[in-house]
Amino acid sequence: MREEPRPRETGGGSGSGLPRFRPGRAFAHTAGTSRTGDPHRSDGRPPHTPRGERHTGPAGRPGTTPPVPGRPAFVVALLSLCGFLLVTWQVAVRGPLAALDERAGRALAGRGPAWLTELGADLGGLPVALPVLAAAVAYAVWRGRRWQALCAGAAMALVPALVVPLKLLLDRPGPLTDATGYYPSGHTATALVAYGAAALLTRRRALVPVATVLTAATGTGLVLRGYHWPLDVVGSVLLFGAGLLGVSAIRRRRSSGRTPSR
Repeated sequence: MREEPRPRETGGGSGSGLPRFRPGRAFAHTAGTSRTGDPHRSDGRPPHTPRGERHTGPAGRPGTTPPVPGRPAFVVALLSLCGFLLVTWQVAVRGPLAALDERAGRALAGRGPAWLTELGADLGGLPVALPVLAAAVAYAVWRGRRWQALCAGAAMALVPALVVPLKLLLDRPGPLTDATGYYPSGHTATALVAYGAAALLTRRRALVPVATVLTAATGTGLVLRGYHWPLDVVGSVLLFGAGLLGVSAIRRRRSSGRTPSR
């Protein structure tokens, strides 16, 4: 019998016979992937690329550790306090910013419909703002958020405790009167704390723009009616806005601390 010549492979990889399957690295790679679920290495060892060393997120996907909750709010609160100190200093020394503020206040006083601006100024009165906050506090207590309700009540108690001494200390005259004690604006502080705290207590994001509009309407009405200078309103917003931001950041941090990890 004459032996059949076996097909030889050429340098180009072509031969006269059909290609024969030879198990190699590709098969081991596929098999390793199906067994271990690791798309990077077939032998189960951790890969040496930086991507393989990333930690997974809560859902198991690659990701990084999220930033600490509430940190941006603390930064904004600190900036608000710095702005309040700047404005207060200018009012105390009758600086150029206070002089510009008085010129703007005189130009704005008396503008706009009287009934509308008066309505806006009344939004910061206790008969209007306090019942809104009381309803939100009752809702928070009913939902078991007693600590947050206590913070909201303490924030409202701080309004006269901080505003009255500042009024007596700075002794700023009003736009249309010789009486003094107009900085900062107590009505603006009351509106900001009452409506802002109500939005935080109910945990309804849709109420945050509503609280912002009500506070802005209060400050605008006070300036247009000639009850306060613009910086009186701005000072109250900076001071008590920083407090609300701090409370909001603490609440988020406490809530994230109670969230069970997966």
